[in-house]
Amino acid sequence: MESRQYRTKELFQRFIPYFKPYWKTMAFDLFCAGLTTLCELVLPMIMRYITNEALRDVVSLSMRTVGILVALYLALRVVDCVATYYMAGTGHIMGAKIETDMRRDAYRHLQQLSNTYYNNTKVGQIMGRITNDLFDVTEFSHHCPEEFFIAGVKLVISFVILARINVLLTLIIFIIIPVMAVVCMRLNFRMRAVFRRQRHHIGELNARIEDSLLGQKVVKAFTNEEMENRKFEADNGRFLEIKRDSYRLMAQFNATTRAFDGVMYVSVLLFGSLFMIKGLVEPGDLVAFLLYVTTLIATIRRIIEFAEQFQRGMTGIERFLQIMDADIEIFDEPGAKEMGVPRGEIAFHDVSFEYPDDHNQVFQNLNLTIHPGEKVAIVGPSGGGKTTLCNLIPRFYDVTGGVITIDGMDIHGFTLKSLRRSIGIVQQDVYLFSGTVYDNIAYGRPGATREEVEEAARRAGAHGFINLLKDGYDTYVGERGVKLSGGQKQRISIARVFLKNPPIIILDEATSALDNESEFAVAQSLAKLSEGRTTLTIAHRLSTIRNSDRILVLTEEGIVEEGSHDALLAKKGVYYQLYHLANQLK
Repeated sequence: MESRQYRTKELFQRFIPYFKPYWKTMAFDLFCAGLTTLCELVLPMIMRYITNEALRDVVSLSMRTVGILVALYLALRVVDCVATYYMAGTGHIMGAKIETDMRRDAYRHLQQLSNTYYNNTKVGQIMGRITNDLFDVTEFSHHCPEEFFIAGVKLVISFVILARINVLLTLIIFIIIPVMAVVCMRLNFRMRAVFRRQRHHIGELNARIEDSLLGQKVVKAFTNEEMENRKFEADNGRFLEIKRDSYRLMAQFNATTRAFDGVMYVSVLLFGSLFMIKGLVEPGDLVAFLLYVTTLIATIRRIIEFAEQFQRGMTGIERFLQIMDADIEIFDEPGAKEMGVPRGEIAFHDVSFEYPDDHNQVFQNLNLTIHPGEKVAIVGPSGGGKTTLCNLIPRFYDVTGGVITIDGMDIHGFTLKSLRRSIGIVQQDVYLFSGTVYDNIAYGRPGATREEVEEAARRAGAHGFINLLKDGYDTYVGERGVKLSGGQKQRISIARVFLKNPPIIILDEATSALDNESEFAVAQSLAKLSEGRTTLTIAHRLSTIRNSDRILVLTEEGIVEEGSHDALLAKKGVYYQLYHLANQLK
């Protein structure tokens, strides 16, 4: 997966547009944040007034005056409570909506990425990026503008008020703040690097757990539980080391900020007392200074406590962008048109292909024409490019040279959706989604009626065994269809293609993993499926393709033989050798 790192400025520039739909909510949230600062900023001035008046003439300080000041402060507290309620409720919901929007965009982008991306990316890493990493964005998107806005308001207003009381003492206090900011920023950058490592390793840990749990039958079959435990312990231990580094940095961060807190308090006490002795400030002014310093320190401490959340949020945004910036390699070309119902003629014109990640050349200058309704089988040794050839037709990969046409038109001229809608694929490794039998068949054509789903199952030879299941079509198949046999899963996948009803069919070793009884049943279903459709069949079991109109023998050198079963046997070439080798292995 792309490990590009982003500057903080770029992260903000890419993240800010997600606030646009909620700018009114954000504006009112910041208005409320401003209201919450009133209590903290007004209280020191009230205490300054009361202290100075009491020291001048305590008799002149009437209960009426005190009552007015207390009523004012209580009113501000009510405003503070209402504003805080809005910020904590609606503000957080806004953050959750932004997180939801980002997850939606990431998921949509993932749907457009090519097989190459998934071949080189661990699913656990992807899951971590669109779940855990974006959880932190909710808090970040709400608190980041809010906390910095409050801090900015308090710093500016506090400076203005304190400067009117005593400029020199104000400058002494405020000169410490930028020094503190520089030191804290350096520690923040180090924390960011650690959190990046932490997030990456969480993804690796998820990938390890997923790999082990999905392969738990293999683990048990080879009694390798202890080996898996050791692997997990090693990964878990590395994660602990990274967490240690992050907490050590947090400890340095907190200790440093508390040291600066002490410097600010000492400065106020020392210089404030000297100025009071010299008559430059009044006792009430010193009280106000101490209270404002307390407010500033509390604000800075909130920013500091937010720093970890800030860095987690920035790391989450960075990892989100690494998904969003992954190249979409297969896309609709400009001017691409909707494909109608094709006749089914497929032609390869001087087609070459190499995998984009490792540049492994599969074939060069391959020429092939498959006529409408023709049943063509492709055989040959492993690694010859049989599956790759078929994957080029629905553009799971794009050719690196030459052209593939359907009914004489370059497949790049069709939209991906309409091209793939015209092609049905039955693979050896059947993937059933977690859900019911009905859901999995209906996946072939969303919106199909119950009668259409059942008719597709009948044509696939699946209706009988489905009715024998505990809940019939409403039977839960388990994750990846683990509750069904290989033959049952395969017939459900064929029913799914029947429901889709495409004019072009690709059968990728659809029976090679089945027992003889299941193979026979599935072969009958496939024969029905192939009727009247252009069909490409990849097969290792040569007995399943004897009735094909044409058989192609594909090796690393390209198509070396083609013809009917009997004609190829008569040649006594590569097909003849493959056929007799298969018979010897029976």
